[in-house]
Amino acid sequence: MISAKLIELIEIHATGLTRVLTAELTTNELTKGFRSVPPLDLEQRIFEILHHLGDWIGAPKSQKVDAEFSDWGGRRFGQGIPLSELVYAMILLKRQLHRYIQDNGLVDAAFPRVEADYILPMHLHSLQELNQQVTAFFDEALYALTKGYEKRAVQAASGATPR
Repeated sequence: MISAKLIELIEIHATGLTRVLTAELTTNELTKGFRSVPPLDLEQRIFEILHHLGDWIGAPKSQKVDAEFSDWGGRRFGQGIPLSELVYAMILLKRQLHRYIQDNGLVDAAFPRVEADYILPMHLHSLQELNQQVTAFFDEALYALTKGYEKRAVQAASGATPR
Protein backbone atom coordinates (compact mmCIF):
# COMPACT_ATOMS: atom_id res chain seq x y z
CA MET A 1 0.00 0.00 0.00
CA ILE A 2 1.25 3.48 -0.92
CA SER A 3 0.55 5.11 2.45
CA ALA A 4 2.56 2.44 4.28
CA LYS A 5 5.48 2.93 1.87
CA LEU A 6 5.40 6.70 2.35
CA ILE A 7 5.36 6.36 6.13
CA GLU A 8 8.25 3.90 5.95
CA LEU A 9 10.27 6.33 3.83
CA ILE A 10 9.63 9.18 6.27
CA GLU A 11 10.68 6.99 9.20
CA ILE A 12 13.85 5.94 7.37
CA HIS A 13 14.73 9.59 6.75
CA ALA A 14 13.85 10.71 10.31
CA THR A 15 17.44 11.72 11.11
CA GLY A 16 17.68 14.18 8.22
CA LEU A 17 14.21 15.54 8.83
CA THR A 18 15.05 15.98 12.51
CA ARG A 19 18.16 17.97 11.66
CA VAL A 20 16.24 20.28 9.31
CA LEU A 21 13.34 20.84 11.70
CA THR A 22 15.60 21.43 14.70
CA ALA A 23 17.46 24.09 12.73
CA GLU A 24 14.19 25.68 11.68
CA LEU A 25 12.77 25.75 15.20
CA THR A 26 15.91 27.31 16.64
CA THR A 27 16.27 29.98 13.96
CA ASN A 28 12.67 30.87 13.10
CA GLU A 29 11.53 34.22 14.49
CA LEU A 30 8.16 32.70 15.42
CA THR A 31 9.76 30.00 17.61
CA LYS A 32 12.43 31.95 19.50
CA GLY A 33 11.66 30.13 22.74
CA PHE A 34 13.03 26.89 21.32
CA ARG A 35 16.51 28.42 21.36
CA SER A 36 16.58 27.79 25.10
CA VAL A 37 15.67 24.10 24.79
CA PRO A 38 18.70 21.81 25.09
CA PRO A 39 19.47 20.72 21.51
CA LEU A 40 19.64 17.04 22.43
CA ASP A 41 16.20 17.20 24.07
CA LEU A 42 14.69 18.89 21.04
CA GLU A 43 16.36 16.56 18.53
CA GLN A 44 15.40 13.48 20.50
CA ARG A 45 11.73 14.49 20.72
CA ILE A 46 11.46 15.36 17.03
CA PHE A 47 13.25 12.17 16.00
CA GLU A 48 10.91 10.04 18.11
CA ILE A 49 7.87 11.61 16.46
CA LEU A 50 9.19 11.06 12.95
CA HIS A 51 10.81 7.68 13.49
CA HIS A 52 7.60 6.26 14.94
CA LEU A 53 5.19 8.12 12.67
CA GLY A 54 3.52 4.90 11.56
CA ASP A 55 2.76 3.96 15.16
CA TRP A 56 1.36 7.40 15.92
CA ILE A 57 -0.76 7.55 12.76
CA GLY A 58 -2.08 4.04 13.34
CA ALA A 59 -3.62 5.03 16.66
CA PRO A 60 -3.89 8.84 16.89
CA LYS A 61 -6.39 8.70 19.76
CA SER A 62 -4.38 6.23 21.81
CA GLN A 63 -3.37 6.78 25.41
CA LYS A 64 0.25 6.64 24.29
CA VAL A 65 -0.21 9.62 21.93
CA ASP A 66 -2.05 11.50 24.68
CA ALA A 67 0.61 10.72 27.28
CA GLU A 68 3.57 11.47 25.02
CA PHE A 69 2.29 14.77 23.72
CA SER A 70 0.85 15.89 27.06
CA ASP A 71 4.30 15.30 28.50
CA TRP A 72 5.85 17.29 25.67
CA GLY A 73 3.44 20.19 26.31
CA GLY A 74 4.15 20.16 30.04
CA ARG A 75 7.88 19.99 29.46
CA ARG A 76 7.79 22.97 27.12
CA PHE A 77 5.78 24.98 29.64
CA GLY A 78 8.48 24.20 32.20
CA GLN A 79 11.08 25.47 29.73
CA GLY A 80 9.20 28.75 29.27
CA ILE A 81 8.13 28.16 25.68
CA PRO A 82 5.00 30.20 24.86
CA LEU A 83 2.00 28.08 23.85
CA SER A 84 1.76 29.88 20.50
CA GLU A 85 5.31 28.78 19.69
CA LEU A 86 4.55 25.21 20.66
CA VAL A 87 1.53 25.19 18.36
CA TYR A 88 3.61 26.72 15.58
CA ALA A 89 6.26 24.05 16.08
CA MET A 90 3.64 21.41 15.30
CA ILE A 91 2.59 23.37 12.22
CA LEU A 92 6.22 23.50 11.09
CA LEU A 93 6.59 19.76 11.64
CA LYS A 94 3.56 19.01 9.50
CA ARG A 95 4.76 21.42 6.79
CA GLN A 96 8.26 19.93 6.88
CA LEU A 97 6.88 16.46 6.27
CA HIS A 98 4.91 17.70 3.28
CA ARG A 99 7.88 19.67 1.89
CA TYR A 100 10.25 16.74 2.35
CA ILE A 101 7.98 14.41 0.42
CA GLN A 102 7.66 16.92 -2.41
CA ASP A 103 11.34 17.91 -2.54
CA ASN A 104 12.65 14.38 -2.51
CA GLY A 105 10.12 12.83 -4.81
CA LEU A 106 9.06 10.25 -2.26
CA VAL A 107 5.57 10.28 -3.69
CA ASP A 108 6.91 9.49 -7.18
CA ALA A 109 9.23 6.82 -5.78
CA ALA A 110 6.34 5.17 -3.96
CA PHE A 111 4.18 4.76 -7.03
CA PRO A 112 4.68 1.91 -9.44
CA ARG A 113 5.41 3.13 -12.95
CA VAL A 114 2.31 3.08 -15.14
CA GLU A 115 1.57 4.27 -18.65
CA ALA A 116 1.83 8.03 -19.16
CA ASP A 117 0.80 10.06 -16.13
CA TYR A 118 -2.07 7.80 -15.15
CA ILE A 119 -2.25 6.93 -11.47
CA LEU A 120 -4.64 4.19 -10.48
CA PRO A 121 -7.61 5.29 -8.36
CA MET A 122 -6.48 3.01 -5.52
CA HIS A 123 -3.24 5.01 -5.29
CA LEU A 124 -5.17 8.26 -5.06
CA HIS A 125 -7.42 6.73 -2.42
CA SER A 126 -4.36 5.55 -0.49
CA LEU A 127 -2.84 9.04 -0.53
CA GLN A 128 -6.12 10.58 0.55
CA GLU A 129 -6.34 8.06 3.37
CA LEU A 130 -2.77 8.86 4.45
CA ASN A 131 -3.54 12.57 4.41
CA GLN A 132 -6.58 11.99 6.63
CA GLN A 133 -4.55 9.84 9.03
CA VAL A 134 -1.76 12.42 9.29
CA THR A 135 -4.32 15.18 9.87
CA ALA A 136 -6.07 13.15 12.58
CA PHE A 137 -2.74 12.44 14.26
CA PHE A 138 -1.63 16.07 14.28
CA ASP A 139 -5.04 17.20 15.56
CA GLU A 140 -4.89 14.74 18.47
CA ALA A 141 -1.22 15.48 19.18
CA LEU A 142 -1.85 19.22 19.21
CA TYR A 143 -4.78 18.78 21.58
CA ALA A 144 -2.66 16.65 23.92
CA LEU A 145 0.18 19.19 23.77
CA THR A 146 -2.09 22.00 24.85
CA LYS A 147 -3.66 19.86 27.60
CA GLY A 148 -0.23 19.06 29.01
CA TYR A 149 0.83 22.68 28.74
CA GLU A 150 -2.32 23.94 30.48
CA LYS A 151 -2.03 21.33 33.21
CA ARG A 152 1.50 22.49 34.03
CA ALA A 153 0.37 26.13 33.91
CA VAL A 154 -2.40 25.42 36.45
CA GLN A 155 0.04 23.51 38.66
CA ALA A 156 2.53 26.35 38.49
CA ALA A 157 -0.15 28.93 39.34
CA SER A 158 -1.33 26.91 42.33
CA GLY A 159 2.17 26.16 43.53
CA ALA A 160 1.70 22.41 43.01
CA THR A 161 4.66 20.31 41.93
CA PRO A 162 4.32 18.69 38.48
CA ARG A 163 3.81 14.95 38.16
